[in-house]
Amino acid sequence: MNFFNDHAVLFALICAGVAVGFGIYFTLWLLRQPAGSERMQEISRAVQEGAAAYLRRQYITIAGVALVPFLLLGFYNELGWGTAIGFAVGALLSSAAGFIGMNVAVRANTRTAEAAKSGLRPAFNVAFRAGSVAGLLVVGLGLLGVAGYYGILTSILDNSQDSAIDDLIGLAFGGSLISVFARLGGGIFTKAADVGADLVGKIEAGIPEDDPRNPAVIADNVGDNVGDCAGMAADLFETYAVTAVAVMLLGTAFPLGNLPLYPLALGGISILASVIGVYFARVAPNGSIINALYKSVLVATVLSALGFIPVTLAFDDGNFTFGELYGSALVGLVITFLLVAITEFYTGSRWNPVKSISRASQTGHATNIIEGLAVGMRATAAPVLVIAAGIVAAYEIAGGGREGLYGIAIAVMAQLSMAGLIVALDAFGPVTDNAGGIAEMAHLDESVRTITDALDAVGNTTKAVTKGYAIGSAGLAALILFDEYTRGLADAGLNIVFNLSDPYVIAGLFLGGLMPFLFAALAMTAVGRVGGEVVVEVRRQFAEMPGIMEGTQRPDYSRAVDIVAKSAIRKMLLPALIPVAIPIAVGIISPEALGGLLIGTIVTGLFLAIAMTSGGGAWDNAKKLIEDGAFGGKGSDAHAASVTGDTVGDPYKDTAGPAINPMIKIANIVAILIIPLLISIHG
Repeated sequence: MNFFNDHAVLFALICAGVAVGFGIYFTLWLLRQPAGSERMQEISRAVQEGAAAYLRRQYITIAGVALVPFLLLGFYNELGWGTAIGFAVGALLSSAAGFIGMNVAVRANTRTAEAAKSGLRPAFNVAFRAGSVAGLLVVGLGLLGVAGYYGILTSILDNSQDSAIDDLIGLAFGGSLISVFARLGGGIFTKAADVGADLVGKIEAGIPEDDPRNPAVIADNVGDNVGDCAGMAADLFETYAVTAVAVMLLGTAFPLGNLPLYPLALGGISILASVIGVYFARVAPNGSIINALYKSVLVATVLSALGFIPVTLAFDDGNFTFGELYGSALVGLVITFLLVAITEFYTGSRWNPVKSISRASQTGHATNIIEGLAVGMRATAAPVLVIAAGIVAAYEIAGGGREGLYGIAIAVMAQLSMAGLIVALDAFGPVTDNAGGIAEMAHLDESVRTITDALDAVGNTTKAVTKGYAIGSAGLAALILFDEYTRGLADAGLNIVFNLSDPYVIAGLFLGGLMPFLFAALAMTAVGRVGGEVVVEVRRQFAEMPGIMEGTQRPDYSRAVDIVAKSAIRKMLLPALIPVAIPIAVGIISPEALGGLLIGTIVTGLFLAIAMTSGGGAWDNAKKLIEDGAFGGKGSDAHAASVTGDTVGDPYKDTAGPAINPMIKIANIVAILIIPLLISIHG
């Protein structure tokens, strides 16, 4: 039993190696699958080249921006080069998780379309294994980064445990900064291209989705990968790493035993369970796709719960009883299950919320928008109740007080330990979406498109589910980070009470509540403006190249890709500054106001992000439901209204909403990092 306690770092590194190893194995398996006809491969290569070119340009831009905080962290005496190097490690691993996962996804799309010629099961296996590569890399590289850097600092450089964990805050900051850029840049790219393609192609020209005559169709397919695959991978890498570091930080408050390493052991167990869970994702020839995906998550969750038993017994060392630690971990697993189920209810085409939007589309565009907004708002209630109940349950199970806070932290870590399979569900979406596009553009048999459409409809739901999961975990993780901010001030001799009668705290609450709305507004504006540039370009090509519509002239796909790439990178910079600059400015004025700001950001950010992602997902599947023949089918007035709703919902669910998740945590991490500055000013 003591192996997990005595060798927690080694165990975590072995499990991280298993995740990366299986990621490589699944990649090699995918590359051995047939890639289809030359036309299919040509389309796939265009998507690959566009995605790779965009990510290179994005990461070069981010590297230039990241150089500034790297040098500031290194030269600031209170933090130093240990924190700065941790920042670089986090940034590099977050970038790698997104880049590698995306590269696998863009090679799996044509293989999924080719496999669909043989039936649903082969196509499902290719798409899910491609998603699993991204998922396993996220948890593998996340655990490898945290445990590996901690091991280097303590075993090789002989730093103390507290000093090593302090340097890990830099790693969390690096992952978070990359994540917010990846989410914003990728989200602006994907939705601007999608909006431009839909508005001119489907509504004005009346051509089908993914029609090869649409000049923006390749940009749209590129966007699916850089936003939903690379962006989500960077996002959940950051959430996973930040949570692990936050729980390790809180564990240092308990002198007995080795509690700071407990989250590493939990993460290792769940990786092993997730690898096994991948093999349980099997669909019958006419079976339910969504149930096959959820079966893998359920198996991994049960195996994790069993695996947590010996790990928890090893860390039952006098600070907590077995029941307190294990009960808190189970709360996290239950929260995961409930958040997935709730989000699926609000965004799945099987359930009433999506059907209500489709039904409202029959009476026009306005009623579609009204019903979609209402569904998004309603979708906040159940997740927030689950999160609130989980916070209270974990707190009470662990005994209340500071022990109760650690119980909440363990619940969050247990929840995030399942990130591997959750990311696999998300990456499944862009693979199947692109597979459908390739089937359409390569003029494959209708039976192939029927299979890819069925997979894509489920992919829309799983993408929404993973966003709900990520945002829910962000709310819990930010609570732990806020506690570290208050404890850090107290440890430095600045004891502050965040009293609601203090005008500085109230002012901070208002400013914090404003941040997610300002951030989301800038992201939405960016999508609208870049999407407008795409609309102008597509209209220009249709007007100046009449052979496009006749099928005798090839559209200039690269021009649309280039427009979106340049504009998306330019537009992502301003909103990304908000969670860095505003907390620093407010903290310099008043640490009490900064504390209020952090809480305000958590509360409004959680509600806004859930409303946006769930509402956008529901709008998307409401359109899909009508296109499948419900409420008038394709070409009807209801279909036109649903396209408008989906166009509004796209930047909600794929740009602004998901990017709020890393924004919340960046604000909290920045607050922790500037504690020495606050002490020098206010101490």
